[in-house]
Amino acid sequence: MTEMILFSDAQMARRSPFFPLSHGISRVDDKRVISGIIFVIRNGMRWRDVPPSYGPHKTIYNRFVRWSELGVFGRIFLELAKGGGETEEMMIDATHPKSNRTAASLLKKGLFPGISDAPKVV
Repeated sequence: MTEMILFSDAQMARRSPFFPLSHGISRVDDKRVISGIIFVIRNGMRWRDVPPSYGPHKTIYNRFVRWSELGVFGRIFLELAKGGGETEEMMIDATHPKSNRTAASLLKKGLFPGISDAPKVV
């Protein structure tokens, strides 16, 4: 197993104002959970494969989904980018989604009647 990576206290102090407040019940340590989220995303692994030292995988996944819906990560990224200043480089992402060959046949079969001239499948 790899060594556990945690944010420092100074790094967490910059991010903590963006986390939603706890409502009565004390929750699992935010530092450990967000470190687990970053670990899973960085390594491209399934949530259930996160090392147990980061906490329960279900907690990490639920917190990721909840915070994503609330826009927590977007606000953190914007705040961290503010201090960067002007750059001389620009990054362009050239990723694109791929679809299976059978996806093209869905129009021919009439599975999308609003955009297809084919008779509707019953």
